[in-house]
Amino acid sequence: MIFAVDLLLRDSIGLVEVGIVLLKVGVAFVLLLLGVMLMIWFERKFISDMQNRIGPNLAGPFGIFQTLADGIKLFFKEDQVPAKADPLVFRLAPYLALVPAFLIFTVVPIGGDFSGGGDGTVTWWGRQTFLQVADPPIGFLIILAMSSMAVYGVLLAGWASGSKYPLFSAIRVSAQMVSYEVALGLSFASVLLMSKSFSTHDIVLSQGGYEWNLWMTGLVPFFIFLLAVTAEMNRPPFDLVEAEQELVGGFHTEYSSLRFALFYLAEFMNVITMSGVIVTLFLGGPEGPEPFPLPGWLWGIFWFCLKMVVFLAVFVWFRATLPRFRYDQLMNLGWKLLIPLSLVWFLALATLQVSDNRDWNDFIVLASIFGGFVLVGLLLKRALKTAAHNPDPDLSAPATAENNVEENAGRNTENNFDIENLKEKDLGGKN
Repeated sequence: MIFAVDLLLRDSIGLVEVGIVLLKVGVAFVLLLLGVMLMIWFERKFISDMQNRIGPNLAGPFGIFQTLADGIKLFFKEDQVPAKADPLVFRLAPYLALVPAFLIFTVVPIGGDFSGGGDGTVTWWGRQTFLQVADPPIGFLIILAMSSMAVYGVLLAGWASGSKYPLFSAIRVSAQMVSYEVALGLSFASVLLMSKSFSTHDIVLSQGGYEWNLWMTGLVPFFIFLLAVTAEMNRPPFDLVEAEQELVGGFHTEYSSLRFALFYLAEFMNVITMSGVIVTLFLGGPEGPEPFPLPGWLWGIFWFCLKMVVFLAVFVWFRATLPRFRYDQLMNLGWKLLIPLSLVWFLALATLQVSDNRDWNDFIVLASIFGGFVLVGLLLKRALKTAAHNPDPDLSAPATAENNVEENAGRNTENNFDIENLKEKDLGGKN
């Protein structure tokens, strides 16, 4: 059955089941909006503490309502559409950036009773369900698809603005997102190889007994995923789509009022959703110890939120401490390091899985994997060295002061000759 993506929808669908689904959707949406407001406040406060500043402290206790005040201000500002913009696409683009962030969160399990080998189910009004909006059997593909769809909002916003600077930023987005989408998918595939399921709920169950994918995959996919997600969300130090020094603000230069706010809402919502995805894939999701008696589903929510806050702090820490990459550094990191490393690591994990199933000799398998790493590293080094070498003798020859003087003298002679010809032509025409 196509709607059988949750326990309460597998047998029959009635008013109670529909009500529970609507309740979960509403709660998830409200929690995300509140989470975005708290995340903006948390980022301002955390960065101000790291930089020995005060931060917001006037609107509400500890300045917690400052984000709400900023949102109200943006809501009442004048909404303008440039004269050369495509009106329909210009208005639609902010929502294309926002909606994928919410849809990713719908497949993330934010709680559940996983204590004592539990399967994470909770009972509401006599119905068993999961503490996530939906658990489709292709949850992994939904996350990848929505993360890929997010680029269209930014790309169309830059194109539809009718200005060259937003268009430059939009082109950077497409290159950056494509570059890091490959590494993100390969690190995700390593998790699927260990979990043997596309369902996010099953991925959490496969990490029972603290057999988290963080160390079951060997740590490398985790760090690759963290870097790739940071670049996917356009967060510092990979925020080249908003490089103010070159792009006058980036893809949203021509936006104002509520639509301008929607882009920042999507960015901070992506930080929350991707932090939840990292917790789900690598840190066991809601699983954790129970120091004293409480309902199991409550402990699940507590540990999930605590793990997610840690990664939210990490993303803020990146922003406060790391300088922005150059564009060539960004591309080199993605194509020349993360993609080859994630691919080779995935093949190594697959080899270990096959070795366990067929009882191959461990020493031979490990030696083969090590030899493969060395071979790929040498081939990659040779390829990079060849690409960096310029075969053109004229361009590769070192420039000297004498060559520069002669070249400039030749150019001056040509310019003087052209000027004399123009003068003669002008005099001839006058005569």
